[in-house]
Amino acid sequence: MPVLTPSIGIAGTGNYLPNTPISLESYVEAGLELSPMDNGPLLRAPQWRHHVAPGERAAEMIERAAVPMFERLGVDPAREVDVLVTNVLLPDDLFTGCGADTAHRMGMSPEWIIDLHNGGCASFQYMLKVVAAIMASEGARTALIANVQNTAGQIFAQDGNRFKSHAVAAGDGCGVALVTADPGPGTPLLLGTRVRHTPATARDLGMATPDGRHHWQTGDSVLDVRFDAAKTKETLELGNRLVPELVRELGERCAFGVDEIDVLITNQPNRVFLRNWRNALGIDAERHVDTYDRFGNLYGAGVPVTLHEAVSDGRVKPGDLVVTAGFAHAGDFAAAAAFRW
Repeated sequence: MPVLTPSIGIAGTGNYLPNTPISLESYVEAGLELSPMDNGPLLRAPQWRHHVAPGERAAEMIERAAVPMFERLGVDPAREVDVLVTNVLLPDDLFTGCGADTAHRMGMSPEWIIDLHNGGCASFQYMLKVVAAIMASEGARTALIANVQNTAGQIFAQDGNRFKSHAVAAGDGCGVALVTADPGPGTPLLLGTRVRHTPATARDLGMATPDGRHHWQTGDSVLDVRFDAAKTKETLELGNRLVPELVRELGERCAFGVDEIDVLITNQPNRVFLRNWRNALGIDAERHVDTYDRFGNLYGAGVPVTLHEAVSDGRVKPGDLVVTAGFAHAGDFAAAAAFRW
């Protein structure tokens, strides 16, 4: 596959974190018991996270993240957005995605509306790759891509789930980016993407219930999301390996060395993965942006939310080489993208 030429840019970013932050202390006060290991520096749950409000829809979250971005940029989404791509962890409705609902809320009628349901925690990079292909082949000029994580307050906050380690670590949020095929001076340029599928692990993570019922069957048991416990070691090893490998492969494809990366932004599953990834790449903590303690594990929204935070806080500067990367689910997908800011 050819390397992307620097003709696609990131015109802007935005994010939305619902409701007020929820502290780890509030979980402890409600009955969460932390063992010494659970409270250690690497396994401790995030200090803060956000949960969606009751009835809050994914399309609303996208709108709240995107509208301020459009206003800052002076962009009229109704006239200027040709492509809308969404990735929502928990779709609000059966059968339909949230793309059409999102477009309606913002008065858009793009030629392309894609609800991308795979890619998980690495879907931001995947959506960039999809948009780049559409722009190259179909002449689209502007695209809105949006990641929504909305399971923390809807699945993981339920009684029976809320004190599990993965539930306490999860937060809700939305990250968006406006992609342009007409980047002007100073617009961050997409240098390239790299993706990898490992289909054999696709069923190592999925919905589960104590009584074994399917999510669509009636019953009283609480629905959760679980990894295959018998494959924990393999999942951890694959997750530790995938992100550094994809970053290095992307560097070879785009002709940069890992030591040239100014800012690394990954998905934010836990402190262990964050430490292992930067150690494997030889990147110090100052260059690896970490929002885990502020927002928890945001799954697919982690990369775009963290990217927007880094840009807003001035951690990303003009001329910086920025690399985003992540792996999804139990490792069935991983991706990386590089930008010259």
